[in-house]
Amino acid sequence: MKLSKLLITLGTASLPVLSLPLLSLAPLAANAQQSQPAPTPPPLLAPMGLPLYQSQISCPSLQRQLQIAVGNEAPVWSISVLDQNGRLLADINGDRPRIPASNQKLISTAIAIDRLGPDHRLSTELWQLPDGTLRLQGSGDPTMGFPQLRRIAKLASGSGGSSGVATGTVRLQLEEEPRSRWWPQGWSYADRDYGYGAPITRLALTANAVDMSVSDPPARLERLISQEISRNGRQVAISSVPAGTPEPEGSLLLLSEPSSSMHHLMSLANAESHNFTAEVLLREGTGSWSLPVAEQRAMDWLRQQGLPMQGVSVIDGSGLDRSNRVTTRFFTALLLRMYQHPYAQNYFGSMAVVGQRGTLEGYFRGSSLEGRFSGKTGTISGVKAITGRLLTSDGPLFVSMISNGSSAPVPVMGQVLKAAQRINSCQQPL
Repeated sequence: MKLSKLLITLGTASLPVLSLPLLSLAPLAANAQQSQPAPTPPPLLAPMGLPLYQSQISCPSLQRQLQIAVGNEAPVWSISVLDQNGRLLADINGDRPRIPASNQKLISTAIAIDRLGPDHRLSTELWQLPDGTLRLQGSGDPTMGFPQLRRIAKLASGSGGSSGVATGTVRLQLEEEPRSRWWPQGWSYADRDYGYGAPITRLALTANAVDMSVSDPPARLERLISQEISRNGRQVAISSVPAGTPEPEGSLLLLSEPSSSMHHLMSLANAESHNFTAEVLLREGTGSWSLPVAEQRAMDWLRQQGLPMQGVSVIDGSGLDRSNRVTTRFFTALLLRMYQHPYAQNYFGSMAVVGQRGTLEGYFRGSSLEGRFSGKTGTISGVKAITGRLLTSDGPLFVSMISNGSSAPVPVMGQVLKAAQRINSCQQPL
């Protein structure tokens, strides 16, 4: 969010705040620039006071409820509760970095909606080069399936001759990332075998998963597209080119297959916790398929939002890498920041909802929390996390809870959320 000079009210003093410009991300590869217009950044925020994250606990009664909820497991918990004015109502180990699991996706989707906007779609494109060779390039569309593949194959069958005439052998190039970039390095080899650990490639059919992970997506795509072109009466010779290879001058875009909407993509990442989609959104939002570059740009973007970054480390876009480190104070500050964003409705609307949708559909159903908490869950071995927005009669609260080792984390989370929901006596700082 690009902010003009703002005033923050702290007690009775008005303090000037330095402007927080949006990160100027490097453009996508030249070939991607040719295939779609540059993303339009969101409008500026209105010149209003941005709430200051206050680190002093201001609701002792809620603090006591949190301490009761975690009991003797306090060392393995981090919990922060923030209100819309930036007041830290209660906090346990909120500045201690933890493994966030899939709560990491809240970072990837925040960057994506901020940098790309709600109308952005990923695209899979078929180009014809001046010598008649065809080139297929993509941006990791997780919604690409067999209907799109058949359309691409049918068009390729009517083109791709040595002079663009539909005779002879179709020459087709597949543009793809090297195998070394298919998985974040920290993903375990066991995880890579399952559908949730599918390789991250640009040309991804069915998100590179068919029950289990597709171990060699380019080989699978080559086999399937060869079969489809053969059904259309042509033979095909397929080769590969490195991702980012620019098309020669005079190349012609024959077909662009768009992905589902940004809302759908963000919902896949946040509500359904789809790892592949979150990884692609991180790369698309930062403008780089080199994960180290994407990670650095993500960290830069987060710093420029004025968030508490001590101990925070972005290693991947999905949270499957156990080297990620995030604090609950960071997460609540991120949600507060996104609450101020022009696309706040898109961001929060992509999350799971207690008792109703996504990974929270089965949580606390029939309780006072149903339909009142929207957020992101996170689960890997030994880790349970939940971060989101709780609607109360006094306005929204932003709650983040991460357990790295609790024996029964879900009941604790429910107890904390219900305690926060009941709080109505902490409207003013002490």
